Amino acid sequence: MRALKGLFEIEVGIPNFNLSSRREYVIQVNESIKQLRPYIVSLVAKRKENLTNEDIKELISMQEDLHNGIGRHRKKASIGIHNLDKIQFPLIYTTAEGDFSFIPIDKQNRYTIKQILNESNSGREYGFILKDAKKYPIILDSNNSVLSFPPIVNSNETRLSTDIKNILIEVTAINRQTAEDTIAIIAMSLFDSGFRINPVTIYDTKTGNKESTPKMEAKNMQIDAGYINQVLGLNLTIQEISSYLKKSRLGVDMERGKRRKLTCTIPRYRTDIFHQIDIVEEAVIGYGVFNLQPSIPWSKTSGATSNLTKLFNVTREILVGMSMLEILSFSLVSKKVQYELMGIKNSIGNTISVEGTKSTEYEVLRDSLIPSLLQTLSHNVHEEYPQKLFEIGKVFQISDGLDEHWNVGVVIAHNLANYTEAKSVMQELVNGCFGQVYARAISTPGSYNGMFMEGRCANIIFNEKNIGVIGEITPRAIENFKLRVPVAAFELNLSSLLRK
Repeated sequence: MRALKGLFEIEVGIPNFNLSSRREYVIQVNESIKQLRPYIVSLVAKRKENLTNEDIKELISMQEDLHNGIGRHRKKASIGIHNLDKIQFPLIYTTAEGDFSFIPIDKQNRYTIKQILNESNSGREYGFILKDAKKYPIILDSNNSVLSFPPIVNSNETRLSTDIKNILIEVTAINRQTAEDTIAIIAMSLFDSGFRINPVTIYDTKTGNKESTPKMEAKNMQIDAGYINQVLGLNLTIQEISSYLKKSRLGVDMERGKRRKLTCTIPRYRTDIFHQIDIVEEAVIGYGVFNLQPSIPWSKTSGATSNLTKLFNVTREILVGMSMLEILSFSLVSKKVQYELMGIKNSIGNTISVEGTKSTEYEVLRDSLIPSLLQTLSHNVHEEYPQKLFEIGKVFQISDGLDEHWNVGVVIAHNLANYTEAKSVMQELVNGCFGQVYARAISTPGSYNGMFMEGRCANIIFNEKNIGVIGEITPRAIENFKLRVPVAAFELNLSSLLRK
């Protein structure tokens, strides 16, 4: 909504945000937490109306999005949302022993921290974050009531419900910048939703240092209008660039005496803007990507369609003719989707990983198309079956060096999907692309692959060389992706076939 108001010029420039001046809420930080999960920031949000069920769903959805993105699966930062009216200030952020107990959210009985880590779903999923800890983070109020055991679980005492108006949000983290970025995004979202935002003072009990959070000061970045035009291939005036940046909800100041220089003011919640190229992106969004006009390159060189492209086109035509839908997905994927959900965690060590990735969604270069196809199936369980999908894309493997080649992956999902159906589709595809001689030369000896059921899996062999795999997906992977029907699949190395 905030972005659309700018693009439709209902509101332009930096969005309005007001932080209350009252300083009545305090969190005391104990020295014992400093070597474990040292940073905490917080805010209080109040409004006149009670939360609705939809409000609570939206809050939890925002919480999980931030956990999985900027929070790196809660490792860098985790968020707790609490009923303010159940809390007695000041709060204490400290540590507790493994035998410390409280009632976790949605439970009726007390559990020790060790029990929560070993027996609860959240403990098993996120306990790795605290695997080497001798003591554990805990947030208490002044009555010693537990608010949270971050980053694992909140207390049932402060759970959200539809009879409350006021909430406390706390973010604990191993990185100060991540904590402050997270609470800034939350503060702006809640303000837009009609909440009044009150700051919380973070008090270091050892040093006596006090800081007020959230910190919502904007930052400035200078950029040359010529650089924007050069990147975009346009000839915009500085006034036009200024108006487009304002439509993207940035502040703009044209510096006196510097005809081509702009100073952009970036609101605190825009944690995605790091570099001048990000400003260029905001300018073209304001301009309208749909307004960019293609032009014929000045070069007089010409070419013909490559054999690989011809093969792709024939492959698409054949598979679409068999009632299949094509998907397109990214070569960069998450380790969770590519390996953990597939039940092949032991393969993670051989991956080509991104150094310093900014998102858990884009961690490794994929070595198979099938996990991405299963993820697409998992997003469409509400659609009618049978579902038949394929993708043509690059995969990446480490052999003597980096090996990258083009594969085609196919998945077939319905109640009776099986190996025989997948093999029939594979043979029809090879026959259609290369002819009967190729199709007859292919064999499918039984093999083992962690993605497929034992005894329902085979390698695809051509001229004594392994060019693919075929089989029925394991029940574990089907359950992990929350699919409702059996899935048969195969994957072929198109680059290898073309070289034959």
